[in-house]
Amino acid sequence: MREKLIIPLLIAVVVGLPLALRHHDAPPAHADDTLVIIGPQTNAVRDEFTRAFRDSWRQQTGREVALDWRTVGGASDITRYLNSTYTGVFRNYWENELHRPWSAAVEQGFANPRLTPDAVPPAGADAKQRAEFAEAVAARQAFLASNLSVGIDVFFGGGSYDFSQQAARGQLVANGVEQRHPDWFTPAIFPLEFAGEALRDAQGCWEGTALSTFGLIFNRDRLQAVNFSGEPTRWADLTDPRFAGAVALADPTQSASNAKAFEMIVQQQMQQSVAAAGNATTPSLAALAAGWQAGMQLIQLASANSAYYTDYAAKPNLDVAAGDCAIGMSIDFYGRMEEETIIQRNPTDPARAHRFGYLMPRGGSSLSADPIGLLRGAPHPDVARAFIDFVLSVDGQKLWNFRPGTPGGPATHALRRSPIRRDLYDPVWRPYLSDPDVLPYEETGDFVYHASWTSPVFSELRFVIKAAFIDPHPELAAAWSSIQRARAEGRTAAATAALAKLQDLTAIDYAAVNGPIKTALAGGPLGRLDLEAQLNDHFRQQYAAARVLADGP
Repeated sequence: MREKLIIPLLIAVVVGLPLALRHHDAPPAHADDTLVIIGPQTNAVRDEFTRAFRDSWRQQTGREVALDWRTVGGASDITRYLNSTYTGVFRNYWENELHRPWSAAVEQGFANPRLTPDAVPPAGADAKQRAEFAEAVAARQAFLASNLSVGIDVFFGGGSYDFSQQAARGQLVANGVEQRHPDWFTPAIFPLEFAGEALRDAQGCWEGTALSTFGLIFNRDRLQAVNFSGEPTRWADLTDPRFAGAVALADPTQSASNAKAFEMIVQQQMQQSVAAAGNATTPSLAALAAGWQAGMQLIQLASANSAYYTDYAAKPNLDVAAGDCAIGMSIDFYGRMEEETIIQRNPTDPARAHRFGYLMPRGGSSLSADPIGLLRGAPHPDVARAFIDFVLSVDGQKLWNFRPGTPGGPATHALRRSPIRRDLYDPVWRPYLSDPDVLPYEETGDFVYHASWTSPVFSELRFVIKAAFIDPHPELAAAWSSIQRARAEGRTAAATAALAKLQDLTAIDYAAVNGPIKTALAGGPLGRLDLEAQLNDHFRQQYAAARVLADGP
C-alpha cells in the first residue's frame, strides 16, 4: 500500500515542482476574482494583458481580478504537464469516485479521440482484448462527461498543433466566444483558415490570438566578416559553409513553434518538387517524397553548421544580436522584439542599433496561429470566458502591435506581434502600429500550407531531426568540416563522394516516417527509445564514413 501512495506522490512532486517554482505575477492587494493562465508568454505579454484585462474587468463589473500566470517552459512542456496532470486527476476520479480498477487500457483510452461510443475492437481481438477495449471506451466517455479540473482556467500561447492535440484529448473544451460574438467570426475579420492553416478550431475549442511567421535572423556585422554579400533571403542560406559553427537553432522537440519552422522548410521544398513535376493538383507520392528528401537535406546541412540546438527558443535571437552567431532561425515576434530592444538601447548609435535583422523568406512560411483555449474543469469559467473575449476583441488585439502610449496601445512594452483580426490592418490604425508595413495576410506570397503532406508526420519530423542531426551533431559537424576542407584543397571527387554519403537519408525518408518510424513511435516510450538509439548509431557511423571519404586514405 505504501508503494502505491509513494509513486503517485513522487510523480506529483516531479511534475508539479517546476510549476510551483516558476514566476507568478503579483496579484493586487485585494482581488474579488481570480484567473489562472498557463502558457509560454513572455513577461512583456503577461504585463500588458494583465494590466489591460484588470482595467476592462473593473469597468465591466466593478470588481478586481488577479491574474495568476503559470509557466513550465515551452508549449510542448506545457502539454506534457497538462497530459500528466489530467491523467492523475482522472485516475483519482476513476478509482475513488467511480470505484473502478485502473489499467493500462484505461490510461491509454480516456484521452483517445478515436474511442467514440460506437467504436469497435480490432478484428480478431480475443475476449480479454475486447474487455479491455470496452473498458477504454467507458473511460473515454466518463472523462468527456466529467468536469475534472487541474486548477487552471486558460491555456494561452503556443502553436496550433499543441492546441489541436489538447482539444482532441478533450482537455480543451468549447469556450463559446464564437456564439457570443458571431459578428467577429467572418472571413473579413477572423477566417476559419488562411492559405491552408487553421486559425481557429472548427468546434470552438481554441481560437488564434496572434499570427506568427518564421524566418531568418542575422547579424549584419558577422555577415560582413565572412564576406556574405547582401543579406540572407532564403532558408538555404543556413547551409552556407561560411556559417560553419555560427548558426543558432532551437530544438524542435522542446517547442512545437520551433518544429513548425522546420516544417516550413520541408513544406517549401515539397511545393517546389510538386511544381517541378507539373502535378500540383494531384501531387504524386514520388514528388512529395523528393521534396521531403530535399527539405531534410537542407535541415541536415543547417544542423552541420549549427553552434547548438537550444532548449530556449529566444536564445538564438540573443546570440545573433550579440554577434556570437551570425545567422539563425526564429519565430517572427522573437526576432522583432529583439530588433526593438537593440534599437531602444542604442538611440545615438545607428550602426549598433541596426546590426540585427529579421526576414521572412518570400514563399518560405505560412501564417501560424498562436491560440487561446478554455481548459476542462476551469475553476473560474466566467472570468476565463471574459478573458478570451477580451483577447480577441479590438481592444485586446491592439496590444499586440500598437506602439506604447498610443490610444488603446500597451503601456510599456512594444510586443511587435501581428494581431489575428484582419480589421486591425485597416489603414485607420496604421499610424499607431509598431510595424505598419508588416501585413501578414499579404506577405506569405504563394505559400499555401498543405496539411496532408506533413501534419500527419509532424511528431515524426521532430523526432528524426533530433535522432539524425542533433544527437550525432559532433560527427555530423566533423564530416561537414572535412568535406569543406576537401573542396578547398581541390579534391572534388572526394568531397562529392563524402557529401553523397553524408546526405543519404534513406533511414528517415518519407516512406520511413509514414511507415516504420510512425509505427515505432506509436508503440510507446520503449519503442521510441529503441528507435532513437538505432538511428543515433546509424547516423554516427554514416557521418564517420563520410568523413573518411572526405579525408582520403
